[in-house]
Order: sequence, then C-alpha cells, then structure tokens
Amino acid sequence: MTFRAIVFVSLCVSIGVAWIIESGAADVFLEATRPDFQKIPLGIAGIENMGGSESPEGRVKLGTRIEEVLKSDVRRSLVFALVDLPSLGIKVSHLGTEPDASFKQAAENGVSVIVWGKAGIKSGSKDADINMDGYVYDTGSNEVVGGKRYVGSTSVARLMAHRFADELVFRYTGEPGIARTKIAYVSELGTARELFVMDYDGYEPRQLTADGFLNLMPRWSPDRRFLVFTTYRNRNTQDIDMIELATGKRWTLVTQGGLNITPTLSPDGKTLAYSSSHEGNAELYRLDTHTKIVQRLTTNSAGDLSPSWSPSGRELAFTSDRNGGPQIFLMSADGSNVRRLTFDGDYNAAPAWSPRGNWIAYVCRTPKKEYKLCVTTPDGQKHLQLTTGLGVDDSPSWSPDGRHLVFSSTVDGKSQIYMINADGKDLERITFTGTHNSAPSWSPAS
Repeated sequence: MTFRAIVFVSLCVSIGVAWIIESGAADVFLEATRPDFQKIPLGIAGIENMGGSESPEGRVKLGTRIEEVLKSDVRRSLVFALVDLPSLGIKVSHLGTEPDASFKQAAENGVSVIVWGKAGIKSGSKDADINMDGYVYDTGSNEVVGGKRYVGSTSVARLMAHRFADELVFRYTGEPGIARTKIAYVSELGTARELFVMDYDGYEPRQLTADGFLNLMPRWSPDRRFLVFTTYRNRNTQDIDMIELATGKRWTLVTQGGLNITPTLSPDGKTLAYSSSHEGNAELYRLDTHTKIVQRLTTNSAGDLSPSWSPSGRELAFTSDRNGGPQIFLMSADGSNVRRLTFDGDYNAAPAWSPRGNWIAYVCRTPKKEYKLCVTTPDGQKHLQLTTGLGVDDSPSWSPDGRHLVFSSTVDGKSQIYMINADGKDLERITFTGTHNSAPSWSPAS
C-alpha cells in the first residue's frame, strides 16, 4: 500500500468512509482474563431515594438513577460479579447506616460485598443540591468497611455513582477504576468533523471544536488536560493542534507542509510522535514539546504512520507498507532497532499498545476481506482476533485498566462507537446520537 493509497483512505473520512489506518494508545488482557481470576461477588441492596429527582421533569428518582448507573459501572469494572439479591430470595428491610439482618443471608449465598446507600435533596438547599451516602459491607470481616458522602447538584448525580464505583474498585484492587474516565471522538456535523468528549459509557457528550471543517484523530495527554489532533484549517493545509479541555485554549504544534497526521504524546507527555509527508514521503517524526526540536525517525520509500507508544516510552509500534501491504512494526523510540511484528494476512494497521504493555491491538483484514480487531503480544508469539461479523471495525483504543477496548464500527450502517472486553466478550454500543461517530480515544484514569 503506497502512501498515496494511505492518503486516499484518510481523505475518505470526510465523506463517511471508515478510517482504518488510525492508531490508538495504550496493554494486556489483565488479570481479569486469566482462567484463575475470580471476580468478587457483589450485591447492591439499593440506593434509597430520600426525595428529589434526576431532572426537573421528575421522571426518574435520584436514588433509582444512581443505583442504575452504579450497577452498570460495577458490571463493566470486571472486578466484581454483580449478584441479583432478590433472585436469591434476599429482601432488605431497611437501608440505614448499619447492615441489615438479610446481609448474613447474602453471605451464606456467597456474596462477598454488599453495597447500599441513600440519595436526596440536601436539607434547606435552595439550589437543588443533593447528598449521596454510600456504604460498603464486607461479609468476610462482617463489618462496614467503607462509607462515603458526596454532595453536589442534580447535574452530577451520575458522577457521584461513577465516583462511588471507582472507590469500590480501588478498595479491592488498589488500582483506579474507569467509571470517571472519558472518551474523545470525532462526530459528523453537516459536512464537518468536530471533536467531542463523552463519559466512558457514552453519556454527557460535549463538543470541543467548531471549525466547520475537519478535525481528526484525537489523542489524550497523560494528565487528561489536553488533546492532540490533526486539523484541516482549510483544504490545503493540515496541522497538528493541541486543545486544553477546561478552557478551550488551542495552539498549533506542527505546521509543516504536506500531511501531518496520527499524532500521539509519549507517556511522560514530553514528546509528540507523528507522521508527516513534508519531506516528500510519509515518515515518522518526534517533536520535543518543550524545545520544539524535531527528529526524523524513519527513512525509506514506504509510508510510515500511526505511531503508538509503549507504556515505558522506550518503544513505538507503527504501521508501514515497506514490505508491500501495511503491517505492524516496532522500533526503539529513537528510531533504531526496527523489526516487523505482524506476518499473518496482507493488511494489519492502526496499532494501539495496551497500558500494561503485554498486548498490541490493531486492525486486521481477515481472509474474508473483513476489517476486524486483533491483538498480538509484542514478541509476536500470540495473536487473537477479537471481533467478528459485519461492518468495518477500526481505531482501537485501550481503557486505562487494560480490561476493555473502545473502537468504531460500521456494523449498524453509519460509523458508531463500541466498547468490548479485552477477551472479545460483551460488545456494547455507546454512541447513538449523530450520523457518524468515529476515532475514539480513551482517556487515562483520573
């Protein structure tokens, strides 16, 4: 595949054809995919509603809504096995601050953790502020091991549930949860492509750019403050910009001639790797974001693009067609020690190195000429196909805990964004608005 062909694919984004050369950043089917990993049985006794609703219309009670979000977060964590307490014949008679007598019955049925709480309008509040109290009971120690209070407006009720879910994950694993992470993506607005950010489960989308043309390939900074992306200021120039999410402040990092695409920041945030054709052919470069010094990393007649940093920052995975069709290659961060990683099939592209460093996800073309997600170990010894079925699957990006991937797919016609477990199970569509959503990038944990 020549660079000209690669450019053709990238330009197809503007007319709605799936982008299948894009890279993500972040590794491994963590311990949750090991055969010996046992999820912790957790039951949610309920979040009692103490008054108030999620919205002015009053359609959903606060306690009910928070409980729904919490259950979804717990299920997606892959740390806990969510137990339906009523199905075990367990009925909680009250939801105070101490364990109910039924908790002993839950323990006898193998439930290790019981969670409950209450939520409602704060007493005397004039601004619809709410309180949420959450409690954690450990059946092994037979005591309440955690209690949290969250205060805020009704607009952050979902965030309260996310925060509580992350507290649970951290208590039982020592690692940050993903419930408060974000996903950046590209959405079609008329003839334009603009950047958006949403919650990890697809809620609360927020528009970041409003250029009226093309903004593509967003990638997060390690501190979650910024996104780097490719932008077309007009139909003749293609730059790499950075935007600060909190303020909308924006500036240009790369404004060389030709195409400047697939930017990604190193794990320490000090170096930007990207592909540029300003010297005639698509090659990989690295930019020191402080000194502005640029170093060329590759030199050949092929097209090199889609760099993805290893978690250590010492290596890069990338796509190159130097052997004919596009394949995944690895090299040291200074451009040395280049070696080919993928050999199965005639098309493998868009590598995304997982956070733990054990796996690299990428887009593979199957013998049936279907574009699907595959993973391989960095030594190339193990490789698996994760997705099947109709549509083009592309732009893989790892969750910060390595348990999930997010990607875009045309399985339902227009491109939408999906989440899938790192073992290929529990496919879930997370965007439903807009006509074309693509190029997702999962944020680091908060």
